[in-house]
Amino acid sequence: MKVAFYSSTLGDQPAHEVIKWAKQAGFDGIELDVNRHLSGPESAGTIVKLARDAQLEVPSITLFGNLLHSDKTERKKIRSRAHSIAQEAINAKVPTLVLFAGRNEQADEESNYQDITDFLNELASLRTDGSFRIALENWPGMHKNFVGTTPEGWKKLFSKIKYPNVGIEFDPSHLLWQGIDPYQAAIEFRDRIFLLHGKDTKLFPERVQSVGYCGNWWEYRLPGRGELDWKQFLTFAHTKLGFTDYVSIEHEDREYAWPDGDVETRKKGFVYGLGQLRKALAGGAE
Repeated sequence: MKVAFYSSTLGDQPAHEVIKWAKQAGFDGIELDVNRHLSGPESAGTIVKLARDAQLEVPSITLFGNLLHSDKTERKKIRSRAHSIAQEAINAKVPTLVLFAGRNEQADEESNYQDITDFLNELASLRTDGSFRIALENWPGMHKNFVGTTPEGWKKLFSKIKYPNVGIEFDPSHLLWQGIDPYQAAIEFRDRIFLLHGKDTKLFPERVQSVGYCGNWWEYRLPGRGELDWKQFLTFAHTKLGFTDYVSIEHEDREYAWPDGDVETRKKGFVYGLGQLRKALAGGAE
C-alpha cells in the first residue's frame, strides 16, 4: 500500500512546486485536483508527466462539482468537463478519475439516481478494459444529501451501474460523523473500493446537547488526530479487503492551517499525516 495526498489544500501553489515538494516530503504519489492544478494553459498530460518525471505516481485526478446540478447550463458544463478530463486521464494512463455525484434539489430521489447512473454508465463506457476507473467520493455535500454516499445509496447506485469500473473513493471521515461503521461499510462494498482517503474525524459528543446532530459536533482531522485507529484500519483493508492500492491524504484540519492559512503549516500537516500512515502501515499492512 502506498501513500499519496490530494493536492487541493495546496491549490494556491503552482503545480510544479507542489510536485517538487511532494517528492522531497517522501510521498509515493499525488492525487491531482483538476480545478486547482489541471485547469491552466498546460494540459493534464503535461502535469501528469511532470509528476512522473519527479518519480511520483498519479493514482487519480479529481474533478470537484455537482454532476446533478439543478441548473441545466451548470449541469451540462460540469458533465462536459468530466468527459474531457476522463479522456485526458485515459490518454495519460491515469487509472482513476474521482467525481462527486451531487444532487438535483428540484428532482425526486429516483430521478436523481437514474440520472447519475445514466451519466456514469456513459462515462465508464469510454474504456472498459480495466485501465480506467471512476470513483465517487462519499462526501455528502454541504447540505448533507448527495446521492450515492452511504451504504444505502451505494446499493441503489450499483444496482443500476452496468460496469465494474465504477466504484468509490472510500473516505472514512464522512462515515464517522454520520454514525456509519466504516469497517462494515468497507466489507459490504469491498469490490467497489478503488482508493482510500486518509482523512479522520474528531467527535465531540458533549456538544450534541447544545447544537444537535446537525450542528458542529465534529471536525475533520488528519490521520492520527481523530477517532480512527489507522494501524487497525489499514491492516483490515489489506488483510480483509485485499486492498493494496493508494491511501491519499486529504487535509482539512484547521489546526494545520486549512483551508488557506500559512503554507508551511499546511505542509507540516501533510507531513504529520504521512508519518502517521507510514507508522500504521509498518505495523501491519504492506
